[in-house]
This record gives sequence, C-alpha cells and structure tokens, in this order.
Amino acid sequence: RVRVLSEALPYMQKFTGKTFVIKYGGAAMKDSSLKEFVIRDLVFLSVVGIRPIFVHGGGPEINQWLSKVGIEPVFKNGLRVTDGPTMEVVEMVLTGKVNKELVALI
Repeated sequence: RVRVLSEALPYMQKFTGKTFVIKYGGAAMKDSSLKEFVIRDLVFLSVVGIRPIFVHGGGPEINQWLSKVGIEPVFKNGLRVTDGPTMEVVEMVLTGKVNKELVALI
C-alpha cells in the first residue's frame, strides 16, 4: 500500500482541487466486487481533495425492466430512443434502484 500511495502522491498533489467527471457504465455495474472498488476509489479521490462527479449508467437494468413491463427498447445508431413510457421506466430504475444502491455503498 505504501508503494502505491507513494506512486500516486504526485498525481494527488497535481490534481487536488480539480474536478473529474467519471462515467460508470451499466455493463461494468453488473460485477458487484468491481462496483465496490469503484465506489471505494471515488471516496478515496474525494478524501485526497479531488472532486469526482460520478455519472452512472444503467442500460442493462433499464432494458430488463422495460422487458418486465412489456416495452420493447428502441435504439437508433446505438442511442436509446426514449418516449414517455420508456422515460418513466428509466427514471424509476436510475433514481429508485441504481442510484440508491450506489449511494448505499458510500
């Protein structure tokens, strides 16, 4: 641990007070042990004075819930087409489930 911290120290000093946007995609979120490491690293960044902005996805979870409620996901050029009913499910999944699970790990 000492070696890792000593290697990281110049970067921690350089980026203290800086803001980083970190995108955490839905596919990576499937692995619970990886999820814990990501959250632990985010907390560490914050403790050393780096300001992470954490943007999480949830595509696989959204698709699962869309299927449960009988809505077929629609994609055009790799982007989700989000109509009203789809948006209701997206909001439910991201705010009611995914976000709460991640915050609970902090």
